[in-house]
Amino acid sequence: MNEANHGTEGPTRRHLRIGMLSTYPPTACGLATFSSALSRNLIAQGHSVQVVAVDDGSGDTRSTASSRTTLRNGSPDSIKAAAFELSRNDVAVIQHEYGIFGGPDGDEVLDVMRALTAPALVVLHTVPAHPTAHQAEVLIDVCTLAERLVVMTESARTRLLDTYPVDRAKVATIPHGALVAADLGMKSATRSGDRIRLLSWGLLGPGKGIENVIRAVAGLNRRGHQVEYVVAGMTHPKVVARQGEAYRASLIEQAREAGVGHLVSFDRAYRGPADLTSFIAKFSLVVMGYESTDQVVSGVLVDSIAAGRPVIATAFPHATELLSGGAGIVVPHGDQAALLDAIQFATGSPDVLAAMSSRARALAPAHSWGTVAGLYADLCRSTIGTSKPVAA
Repeated sequence: MNEANHGTEGPTRRHLRIGMLSTYPPTACGLATFSSALSRNLIAQGHSVQVVAVDDGSGDTRSTASSRTTLRNGSPDSIKAAAFELSRNDVAVIQHEYGIFGGPDGDEVLDVMRALTAPALVVLHTVPAHPTAHQAEVLIDVCTLAERLVVMTESARTRLLDTYPVDRAKVATIPHGALVAADLGMKSATRSGDRIRLLSWGLLGPGKGIENVIRAVAGLNRRGHQVEYVVAGMTHPKVVARQGEAYRASLIEQAREAGVGHLVSFDRAYRGPADLTSFIAKFSLVVMGYESTDQVVSGVLVDSIAAGRPVIATAFPHATELLSGGAGIVVPHGDQAALLDAIQFATGSPDVLAAMSSRARALAPAHSWGTVAGLYADLCRSTIGTSKPVAA
C-alpha cells in the first residue's frame, strides 16, 4: 500500500484507505467479531481496510488476509510498527477496550496513538460509569488524542459527556451492526412447531446470569409451563485457560439437580454470521440475564434483535434503551421472580410474542452492517485532513 497523501484528494472522495487496530479472527471475542464484520462491509462498499491485529494473549493471532501486522503488547518495536502500518492509510480506526492493550488498563494504546501520522477515529466499546483514577486518565487521553469518537448508544454518549471532559463535537453515535434476518431472505418464527424455546448465547462465562435462567425454567416447569432452554456458544477462552470446562459442567449439574436436565441443553457449535442469525431466529425468545449494571453496548442484544427475536434482559443500559419500544421486557437485576414472570408472560400468549417479534423486526434495519459501514465511511471522510506530525 502506498504512503497516504492526506488531504490532497479532499474529504469527499469515494473510496477510502482505512487502517483498523483491533483483536481479529481467529481470536474469539466480541471485538474481533465486530471488527471483522465492519471490515468486510467496508470492503464490500469499495474501501480498502488494513488490519493491525492486537495480540491480547487470549487466542490465535495468526495473520489473516486482512492483517499483515500484529501489535504485541509490551513490545516498543511492535508499537512503532503498528503505528507505521496504520499511518499508511487515510484514517486509523481504533477499537478501544481496556482489556486488549498492554500496560495498566491498556494504556499502551496511547503510545500507538501518539505515534500516528494519520488521524484517529476511536470506537469506544466501554465507557465505565465508575472508573478508577487510572482508567479515567487513560480514557480521557484516548479521547484527547482522537480526532473523532464513536459510541454505539445514546446511553454511552450521555455517560461519556457527563462523566469525562470530552469535546462533544468529536462524538458521533453509530449503532452496533448486525446481519439482519431480512437480508437473508428469511422470516423468524415465534415458535418451532408447538415448542416454546428460549435461547441464551455468546461466549460462555460467569456473569451472564445463566444460573438465573435455569432457575426460571425450573420455576416455570413447576407451574406447568414447560419451555426448552438452549445455552449456545463456546466457553470464553480466558475462562477455559483458568478452569477448563468446569463452569459449563457446573451449569449442566445445576439443571440436573433442579429437575430440568431434560429441558436445558448446551450447544458448543461455532456458527458464522449467516448461520448464527438463522439459528437465533428459530427460537421463541432470547434471554439475557446479565449481572452487569454498567453495559452500554451489547452485540448479543443487537444480533438477537436483528434476527427478529424479542429479548428479556436485565436492566443494563443498552437493554433499557433498545427494548423500550416493546421489542422485549427489561427486568430488575437480582429479581428472580420478575425474570420468571416475564418469561411466562412473553411465551404464554402467541399474540404477545408475535407483537414483540414485530417490534424487534422493525428495529433491525437500522443495525444492518451495510447501513452501519456506510455511516463509518462517512465519518472517516469527515476525519481526513486532520493529520498531525509524529510525536517526538
